[in-house]
Amino acid sequence: MNAFVSVLAPAPPRRARSVPWRVRILDAFSTYLPLLLMALLALGSWWLVKNTPTLDAQQTLAPPRHEADYEMSNFVVQRFAADGSLQVHIEGTRMQHYPDTNTLEITDARIRAMASDGRLTHAKALQAVANGDASEVQLKGGARVTREGGVGEPPTEFQGEFLHFFRNTERVRSHLPVTVTRGSSEFRADAFEYDNLRRVIELKGRVRAVFVPPTAVARAVKP
Repeated sequence: MNAFVSVLAPAPPRRARSVPWRVRILDAFSTYLPLLLMALLALGSWWLVKNTPTLDAQQTLAPPRHEADYEMSNFVVQRFAADGSLQVHIEGTRMQHYPDTNTLEITDARIRAMASDGRLTHAKALQAVANGDASEVQLKGGARVTREGGVGEPPTEFQGEFLHFFRNTERVRSHLPVTVTRGSSEFRADAFEYDNLRRVIELKGRVRAVFVPPTAVARAVKP
């Protein structure tokens, strides 16, 4: 018996279909679209951070103005120590407080301060500028500072158009002409510095002095 075996030859390969170029571009764009969106988002965030004004820049554009936040008329202000003792007593016809410098501007100022040894210092002027606790006062116009004397000691008085009074350190100074009176003696100078704690007074510029001995004063007042 003869058998016939037929062998089928493989079919010829089919030609690949060509993809249009528009489709290929659309596929590539769809593949990289998320990356492009993330890059654009990062670039926009960087631009916003760079161009957003900071809080410090806004504050420098609006500095505080020198304006009074409150004022008082015909006032009396007193400050006391922790033990209840009076430290300073201030009177005047008008007072304004400026928060940007924490200063007090006083018209017709009259000040009474208590020193550590219990002696009083009186100060007065047409205008005065004091810091918040009145430990430093600038007296302007008809300024006068008088410190009480002790037992057997005459008071010391300073007069001028400007006096700078430091209450805590018990100092008085001025860069303008001043007259210093102690008892019956008088000193005139172009400027001065006085330190009560050191018991030192420094007269500057042209200085003129008039000394009156106590005996001469006694003879003058003797009937």
